[in-house]
Amino acid sequence: MRTGRTSKVNGINQTANPGNMRVFVYNYRMFDEDVYFRRYAEELGFELGYTTDSPVPENCHLADGYDFISVITTPISAVMIDRFREGGVRAIGTRTIGYDHIDIAHAEDVGMTVMHITYDPEGVADYTVMMLLMLIRRAEAIMDRNRRNDFTLKGLLGRKVGSLTVGVVGAGKIGRSVLRDLSGFGCRLLYWSRNGNDEADRYATRVELNDLLAESDVVTLHLELNDETRHIIGAEAISRMKTGALLVNTARGPLVDTEALISALDSGHLGGAALDVIEDEFGLYYNDCSDRAIDNRALTALRGRPDVLITHHMAFYYEEAVSDMVRNCLLGMRDVYEDRRPGPGSPYTVIAGGR
Repeated sequence: MRTGRTSKVNGINQTANPGNMRVFVYNYRMFDEDVYFRRYAEELGFELGYTTDSPVPENCHLADGYDFISVITTPISAVMIDRFREGGVRAIGTRTIGYDHIDIAHAEDVGMTVMHITYDPEGVADYTVMMLLMLIRRAEAIMDRNRRNDFTLKGLLGRKVGSLTVGVVGAGKIGRSVLRDLSGFGCRLLYWSRNGNDEADRYATRVELNDLLAESDVVTLHLELNDETRHIIGAEAISRMKTGALLVNTARGPLVDTEALISALDSGHLGGAALDVIEDEFGLYYNDCSDRAIDNRALTALRGRPDVLITHHMAFYYEEAVSDMVRNCLLGMRDVYEDRRPGPGSPYTVIAGGR
């Protein structure tokens, strides 16, 4: 096993392992990912280059001569894919479950392999249940009053989970974990998924989406974002929900039509929302924006409301997930390098490009 050494080449951080596979990492985080990238690069035989900057057309050249690049939820356009390909990049690995930030159609057209990963789902399920509990107990309004030394009770009456019907939209790993966790509270559980799932069936009743919306006191979303799921919770879907129903979204912001949500909250048709993700969050979340004005309709309109709880895409952020994101991304790249295909239960999936 080779031991890497840290150096700088043309201002680019590198860990050099001559003769090994080469990966260049964008949005490299020294404060949490560094320890895992160094550990797994050495373990799996990678030469590591990185920048803390997001990938943009102007810095695609940093990856010239590398076999792979690793990215997070920053846009990867057709122009950038072409530039990476010209520089010798064989595959793009996003160390995220979502991959809507990458121009998958163009990657497929030009034969650029793209991979996304899975990671331990339990922390996201924990976070979802936490947000659900905070929402039904009106935690945002309680904490706001507490900060203002207003210790009155009017308007803060909560409910208990066991008295509610909770609808889970999506029965992937995270959705199933949420169902399992909520089953311990004694609430009635419904779920909707295009395909049935034996594990989900142990905890909940599978119903049509319209029935789930009509019967649930709380709806929580656990879907990937694609053309079919974009704005799956729009004006029509919201109109089917109970008056006073609550919405939780820890998946992807564009699953929800922001304008329809704001309108439903303003009218009182919906009683509240807990949102770890919002539309058009690129360029905001994970950046320090304290010194500039925020130009985001969703964030401006929803933040500060007593009936809305907002966090900045944090459900994924726990030690096990960060470790999995790094390792599984590198595992996928190693398999591409060695011309191996992912098997059942693989921690990554190839979503574009031929081998």
